[in-house]
Amino acid sequence: MRYEILGPLRVVDEKGGSPLRAQKLAAVLAVLLIRSDQVVMAEQLTREIWGELPPRRDTASIYVCISRLRKFLSRPGQQNPIITRPGGYMLRRASSECDFDVFQQLVAEGRKCVRCGEPAQAALCFEQALALWRGPAFGNVQTGPIVAGFLKRLDEMRIECAEMSAEANLELGRHRELVGRLRSLVAEFPLRETFYRQLMLALYRSDQKSEALGIYESARRVLDRELGLEPGRKLRELRHTVLAST
Repeated sequence: MRYEILGPLRVVDEKGGSPLRAQKLAAVLAVLLIRSDQVVMAEQLTREIWGELPPRRDTASIYVCISRLRKFLSRPGQQNPIITRPGGYMLRRASSECDFDVFQQLVAEGRKCVRCGEPAQAALCFEQALALWRGPAFGNVQTGPIVAGFLKRLDEMRIECAEMSAEANLELGRHRELVGRLRSLVAEFPLRETFYRQLMLALYRSDQKSEALGIYESARRVLDRELGLEPGRKLRELRHTVLAST
């Protein structure tokens, strides 16, 4: 059995993928997955699902959710992954059973390849990591404090992976192939200077110098309007390089 969280939450087995359509069950499973192999107290699950307005019989409601979730995760001949602990519940799983763990492993391997001067292998690892994403993480799960905090961390990891992937591919001379992807990343993350710099560099190396300078001006306007800041040193230095070559 495999848990997939890099997109809508679903459980995959030999019969295929099964999404959790019940919102409360999806929220409970999300929290148990985030805190895998740790006890999650019933009070934490209550807060995650109902916020500051829990039902009158919140403990019984959590028990019902756990019971239904156990039934959903039950597989013949396998021990149920959810176990009861004093005051709460715990989900046991191996690292190979969740796409998030595979994502982390691939990113770590990519970083190692970068340090060892192996950009081709690094690019492959980062591309494989990004290919695991099927959409927004936990896309079908209501967001409580635990899930929201995890999503912030996860989004930052995905952005960093995209940055490192582009950097490795630029080092490999794949600048022309990167232009379209980097344009999309700039549009998706307009406050991320690294993507502007990478897009400028890809355009510059593709002999599109005027467009590269146009990207700098776009970055300057956005950063000034949204943050009241000027472009950083690396972006300014790249602009000078492009200007000096014209």
